[in-house]
Amino acid sequence: MNLLGNGLDDAGHNEDALIVLEAELSMRRRLGDSEHKILAVQSNLANAYEVLGREEEAISLREDVYSGRLKLNGKEHKQTLVAALNCAISFFDLQRFEKAKDLLRKTMPVVRRVFGDHDVVTIKMRAYYGRALYADPAGTLDDLHEAVTMHGETERTARRVLGGAHPLTTAIEDDLRKLRAALRDREASTGSA
Repeated sequence: MNLLGNGLDDAGHNEDALIVLEAELSMRRRLGDSEHKILAVQSNLANAYEVLGREEEAISLREDVYSGRLKLNGKEHKQTLVAALNCAISFFDLQRFEKAKDLLRKTMPVVRRVFGDHDVVTIKMRAYYGRALYADPAGTLDDLHEAVTMHGETERTARRVLGGAHPLTTAIEDDLRKLRAALRDREASTGSA
C-alpha cells in the first residue's frame, strides 16, 4: 500500500494518495503493526494533508508523531528530532510562532549535542528558529538581533557543509538579507543603532 500511495503522490494524484494512506494506517492499526511503522505512515499522512491544504489535520498528526517518537525512540534519536523539526515547521506555516519557537528552543540543544552543528537537521532547526523570531509579529528588537546573529552563523555553516548553491543555503542567505533589512528598518524607526 505504501508503494501505491507514494506512486499516486508522485503522479500528482494527491486525493487518491490520501485515501490509500488512510487505508494503510487503518490496516496497520487493525493488524497490530509495530509503532514504528504506524508512526511512519502517520508522518506520510501528515505530508498528504499538508499538500491538500488540510493543515489542522496535518499538525495534529505531526504532534502525535513527535510524541510517539519521544516515547518509542527517546529525545536523542534522529527520527525524534526530525519529527520535532517537522512539527515546528508546521507550527511556523500555521503562524503559531510561539509554539514553533518553544519546540525549537527545547530541541536545538539536543540536536546540536547529538549530531553537531554540521548536521542538516541542526541547520534546518536553526534556520526555522530564526525565521520564527523574524516572522512573529510580537517579536522584539532583541529577537531580530538574535535572528540575524543565528542566521549569519547558520549561513556560514550551511555554505561550508552544503555548498553555496544548495537550496537550503540559498534560502538561508535570502532570509538573512530580509532579516538584516528588517533589523535596519526597526532600528531606524526606534532611533537605536
